[in-house]
Amino acid sequence: MEENHEEGEVEKVYVAVGNNVEDGYKTIDWALKKWNSIPISMVILHICNISNDFVYTPFGKLPAISVSEEKLQVLRKYEEEKIDKLLSKYIAFCGKVKAEIFKVEKQDDPIQVLIVDLISKLNITKLVMGITFMRSSSWKSKSAISGSFYVYQNKPEFCEFYIICGGKMVALKRENDGNNNNIRNWIGKMFHDPTRNLDRSSSISEDPWDKNARETENYLQLLLSLNLDEETDNNGVDEGEYDDDDDDVELGVLQHMDLAEKMEYMKRKTEEAREMMEKNKREAKSNAERYAKAEWAVSLCSNRIEKLEARINEEGRRRVKIQETLDMESEQLDEVARDVEEGKAKLSSLSELQRELSSKLRSLTMAKSQAEAQLEKVVSERGKMIEDIEKLRHQRDIFNRRIEFCKEKDAIGLVSRLNAGEDARCRYTEYASEDIRLATDDFSDRRRLKSGGNWTKVYRGRIKSTTLAVKVIGDCLSDQDFRAKVELLSEIRHPHLVAIAGFCSEPKCILFEYMHNGNLRDSLFTSQRKSGRSRILKWHERVRIAYQVCSGLGFLHSAKPRPIAHGHLTPSKILLDRNLVPKISGFGLTLHSDQSDTKPDIRAFGVLLLHLLTGRNWPGLLKAMTMNQTAVLRDLDEMAGKWPLELAKELATLATTCLSINRGAYMDLGIGVIMEELGKIRQKADEFRTRGGYDEATNGNIPEEEHTDVPCVFLCPIFQEVMKNPHVAADGFSYEQEAIEEWLKMGHDTSPMTNLRLDHQFLTPNHTLRSLIQDWHSKQAAARASS
Repeated sequence: MEENHEEGEVEKVYVAVGNNVEDGYKTIDWALKKWNSIPISMVILHICNISNDFVYTPFGKLPAISVSEEKLQVLRKYEEEKIDKLLSKYIAFCGKVKAEIFKVEKQDDPIQVLIVDLISKLNITKLVMGITFMRSSSWKSKSAISGSFYVYQNKPEFCEFYIICGGKMVALKRENDGNNNNIRNWIGKMFHDPTRNLDRSSSISEDPWDKNARETENYLQLLLSLNLDEETDNNGVDEGEYDDDDDDVELGVLQHMDLAEKMEYMKRKTEEAREMMEKNKREAKSNAERYAKAEWAVSLCSNRIEKLEARINEEGRRRVKIQETLDMESEQLDEVARDVEEGKAKLSSLSELQRELSSKLRSLTMAKSQAEAQLEKVVSERGKMIEDIEKLRHQRDIFNRRIEFCKEKDAIGLVSRLNAGEDARCRYTEYASEDIRLATDDFSDRRRLKSGGNWTKVYRGRIKSTTLAVKVIGDCLSDQDFRAKVELLSEIRHPHLVAIAGFCSEPKCILFEYMHNGNLRDSLFTSQRKSGRSRILKWHERVRIAYQVCSGLGFLHSAKPRPIAHGHLTPSKILLDRNLVPKISGFGLTLHSDQSDTKPDIRAFGVLLLHLLTGRNWPGLLKAMTMNQTAVLRDLDEMAGKWPLELAKELATLATTCLSINRGAYMDLGIGVIMEELGKIRQKADEFRTRGGYDEATNGNIPEEEHTDVPCVFLCPIFQEVMKNPHVAADGFSYEQEAIEEWLKMGHDTSPMTNLRLDHQFLTPNHTLRSLIQDWHSKQAAARASS
């Protein structure tokens, strides 16, 4: 019997429901009918089971990491809204009975343990639990039935606990009934499948339908635990509490059946239940697919609605701006109208002004005649001033060229002043080892500089807010030689030579000014341009660079008392500053005894001119020597822009002249003559760039290649005669055997062509070149015979 309640006292009933709306309605309806005779308030318990690791999409259950953050938030929000709608339906179903929601948050403990704790914590006296409440949880629970039994067995005595399945209360007993053991054993054998492994470890890979089958077996375990006799259960629940008359009829029939008939009846009922479950499973699967597609369509529609709302908001803002613009224009129109009114008022005074102006007009006419006379005088004076300005501009250009020449001349004379005893030596700083290591991050690879894609022994460092290049010498020089090299570099100062900034004795390294645009090699050759660091040099910039490099090289060659030869002048040794001004590096290694030692520098400068013209890295100096003017013009670098034909011819001629320094009339060619020729070429380049109108070098106006009588490759670089027995030396060049052997016998260990040390003194016969020379002799003899 229900307890008597005082007037105004409200009993609080807790109802635990899952995500199945139909089962939730039946559970709540049972509770409302159960306590319809007393005032109650209802607390709906629901599990908040939105996983952080998985998300449900129209394509099924997916890991959360496989979905973008934006879509994940949309799907999470959609799941929360779906749960809120479900709970709102439950509240609305309660009708006039006061109802509230209590969400059970997810914890590490199993759900059945949490429910038992909540009963004690909230002092729950009446708890109605739908069977789907346990199924909606993915927490640690063997099954909905076992979880329900756990709550039933461990709840406090003051709590009335009811389990509802399909709108009906499940009657539970704590003790087994011996009269029904045979029926329970028969039902257990009927539904037991020895081939199915119900081990928990297999549940990891089972699909949702296998899970449903497993829960069905758990439900059958519930049937085994039910009290199938006709007696009243131990919980004090009367059979009269079941409102379904069919259930009473079935119980009456079972009471008059013997054991065999009861088994046959239960077998038939279970088969019908199995068929119904299979049918419901197929319908649920199809409904789930349709529901997933519908959810996906709703998601797409939601996204489109958001975009449309964004566009509507943007259109609203545009309309507001347009309205503001219209208001401003309306105000302007009002101002214009007021101005018109003021103009009309002023128009009346124009007649008076007209009379005044007529009188002034007469006076102005007289002044005009006087001004015209003065204007003619000013025009004549202006013409004379323009002529004077043109003369002054011409003189200014001449003075600028003279100033530039004087600067370079003063720089060239610096060595002579130093040797004359003037105390004008540029100062440099000796740095401590700690300063060098701090500036280079202890010589970190991040600070190392590259040239042509290869690492060098030069590091970029910053000392006292100044960026410097630190070149590591190492132990290749003794302390005395290292000091001598530092002293020499400190005395050499020129605008186009890299200046020394200091040195460090341990470790041995020299500090130079830092050149921000790298070296000329990376700016010229195509393979280095791909890095994107260096900008492409135009033709007029290349002419300027050639002239400035020649100026720095001429300064070294004019040093007193002995010239300084670079010895290894290549594009990688020419560095560019922020303004693309070139400066020569790597000089000052050795001192030469006479002027002839500078010839390799002149040859190297000729190769440099070919690099500037063609923008190509020729495989070797030998190929550059065999090129004539026509071949160079046909390989001009198109990335440099449209070369002036006249300018390209003169540069190609000068390059081949430098390469022929060991032959004929060019034996005494000096850097001064080359610099004079380059000065004329640079002046023409400046004029072409300023006024334009020059003939561009194209394939159509380049003359046909002129063939010389004797190919250059057939000539011995030492004898300058056609070779009879060519041999290849360690430097890769072919010489007449007699000439190169004589060179080596004289004690030379360097190359006659590059002035670099030879790796070895072995000679290899060049049979291919010898065959070509013999074929050439045969053709020459045949040509003379035919003539």
